[in-house]
Amino acid sequence: LCPQVPELENATVRIQHPERVAGIIRSLKEQGTSKLQVISDFDMTLSRFGCNGRRCPTSHNILNDSRVISEDGRKKLKDLLHYYYPIEIDPNRTLEEKQPLMVEWWSRVHELLTQQNIRKGDIAQIVRESGVMLRDGFKELFDQLHKYNVPLFIFSAGVGDVLEEIIRQANVFHSNINVVSNYMDFDENGVLTRFKGPLIHAYNKNNSVLQGTEYFQQLSTRTSIILLGDSMGDLTMADGVPSVENILKIGFLNDKVEERRGKYLDAYDIVLERDETLDVANGILRYILTE
Repeated sequence: LCPQVPELENATVRIQHPERVAGIIRSLKEQGTSKLQVISDFDMTLSRFGCNGRRCPTSHNILNDSRVISEDGRKKLKDLLHYYYPIEIDPNRTLEEKQPLMVEWWSRVHELLTQQNIRKGDIAQIVRESGVMLRDGFKELFDQLHKYNVPLFIFSAGVGDVLEEIIRQANVFHSNINVVSNYMDFDENGVLTRFKGPLIHAYNKNNSVLQGTEYFQQLSTRTSIILLGDSMGDLTMADGVPSVENILKIGFLNDKVEERRGKYLDAYDIVLERDETLDVANGILRYILTE
C-alpha cells in the first residue's frame, strides 16, 4: 500500500480504497509540514476505549464516577447513559433522529452535574484518581506535532476542563494545541454553576459550533488535514476549514465492530478496529514530517 508507512499493514487496519489512501498520503507528504494540521476528537480517539477487558472512562465518565458525585446523582447519570448511548451508536437511526436526543442527553447530564457542588480545585485530583489512559503512542504524536509546529485542534463533546487536565498531567499540553469543548463555568468560590455555550454533542461537531472562531481563519493556509475520530459525528470536524486540499480520515472502530464496519469503511479512509494505539497515525506523520 505505502511501503514508507509499514504500520498500514497492521492487523487492526481496514481500508476500502487502498490506492486512494496511498494517493492522499503522498499528497500530504508533497504539500509538506507547513500546510498540515491535525483535527482530532478526544474521548476514545486520543484516549483509550478499554484496557484489559475494562472500559476506560470518557471525560464525562471521569466526573460521573468520581467521589464528588452523590450516590443519587451517579445513579441518574448511569440511567441516562443506558438510555441514550445505544441511540448514539445505533446504525439504523438517522442523524436527524439522533440530533435532538443528543442535545437532550448532554443537557440533562450538564444539569445534573451543576447540582453536585463540583469545585474547580477538585478537578486535578479527580483526573488523577480516574482510570483514564491516553492511547499508546500519544507522547510521540503530541511531541512530533509540537516539534514541527503542526497545529493540533481537539474538537470534543466531552468536558473541556477535564480533558485539558488529562493532557496536562500527561505532560503533553503543548502550545500548538487548541481545544473546543464543553467548558464549565465556576462562581467566585470556584463552584460549578453551569456549562458555557454552545453545547457540543456527538453530532454537531461542525461549522454551526465553530461559527466565528478565528482559529480556522488563522490557519487558512493549512489545507492538508489528518482527521482522527471514533464516531460518525466526527466526520464533519473539518467542515470549518476554509479550503481543504487533502484530507485523510482515520476512524477508530472501538465497539460493535461487526455491525458498524460497513458504515465506517464507507465513511473513513482508514478504519482501525479495536486498536488501542496511535501507531498508524504516528507512522503516517513520521513519513510526512521527516525529510
